[in-house]
Order: sequence, then C-alpha cells, then structure tokens
Amino acid sequence: QVQLVESGGGLVQAGGSLRLSCVASGSIFSANPMGWYRQAPGKQRELVARIFSGGSTNCADSVKGRFTISRDAKNTVDLQMNSLTPEDTAVYYCYAVLGPGFTTWGQGTQVTVSS
Repeated sequence: QVQLVESGGGLVQAGGSLRLSCVASGSIFSANPMGWYRQAPGKQRELVARIFSGGSTNCADSVKGRFTISRDAKNTVDLQMNSLTPEDTAVYYCYAVLGPGFTTWGQGTQVTVSS
C-alpha cells in the first residue's frame, strides 16, 4: 500500500515562495509518475506539474517559469513555488500513478496567497 503525505503549505504574501513536499511510503518506484494537482474553491481540480521516470517534467501554462517539480531517490516529490499570486490559492494534492487506472492521492495541503 502506498501512502502520500504532503507538507509545506501555508499563508504567504503575493510575490513570495513556498516549497511543498510529498513523501511517499510503500511500494512505489521511480517508474511511477508523480505530480501535483490543485483545487481552488468552486473550481475543478487541475494539474499543476508532473514528473515521469527518467526525470522529464511538464507543468501547467499558468505556473511555467514560476513552479518547479523535482523528485529524489526516495520518491519524495517537491514543488518549488515562486512568485506566488492570489490565483495560486488552492488545496494542493500530491498523486502517484501506480498502474493503469490506479492513482493514489495525498490528503492535500492548503496554500493561501494574500494580496
């Protein structure tokens, strides 16, 4: 069983930075894609960034140049968020794709950006 635990959320002023971490435990391997989604109040959950085996990444247009995703050998996935704006306010969820049609999620961490 795989568990994902996020940390690093909080309240920050516009223009500031936060670093989210997602620690994975259980049977997860470097071949399993991982990443981050977010969900703002009243909006659908949207993909923020993801990282694949081999280290390739992609991210949403809205965060390009500001957010960076990384992954270490222990399958901890970090999301470095710079130049935050109030539009980045959301609950951020870590996920891991464990197989075809099988995705597991963390509990989410709140990010609030004040103007």
